[in-house]
Amino acid sequence: MKLSNIKEILPTLENVEFQLENGAFVPEHFHVTEVGQITKNFIDCGGVIRTEKVVNFQLWNADDFEHRLKPTKLLNIIQLSEEKLGIEDAEIEVEYQSDTIGKYDLEFNGKTFVMKSKTTACLAQDACGIPSEKQKKNLTELNVNQANACTPGGGCC
Repeated sequence: MKLSNIKEILPTLENVEFQLENGAFVPEHFHVTEVGQITKNFIDCGGVIRTEKVVNFQLWNADDFEHRLKPTKLLNIIQLSEEKLGIEDAEIEVEYQSDTIGKYDLEFNGKTFVMKSKTTACLAQDACGIPSEKQKKNLTELNVNQANACTPGGGCC
């Protein structure tokens, strides 16, 4: 989900809810402690220099159980970040504390923002020595030359 998407959705909501992919909800008293843009410059294992940009939201739970972040407040935080930091319309990455800081992609299911688990991947598989996945076939679909085929009781096995 891009920043422009969340800006379109927020005015239609009464409450801001974040949910993990496993169905657990972020406690409703969460704070958005950071909104910013992260630029990552790196070189992959194939020697290609790459740049990635994401808009980062950091969610945090405090002991102020009465706190509720309303959609207009989050929209104001986003607009201030755009104005002061010049952040671009990039994909949103959500940071959220579990056992360690987790990074999530963001989707919207019509009611809540769903934090989708991210995974790592090799960006240069052709240069990495990773064999391509073999195509799986059902043995019953193989063309077999019947003249050379064994038959039960034929003594060829």
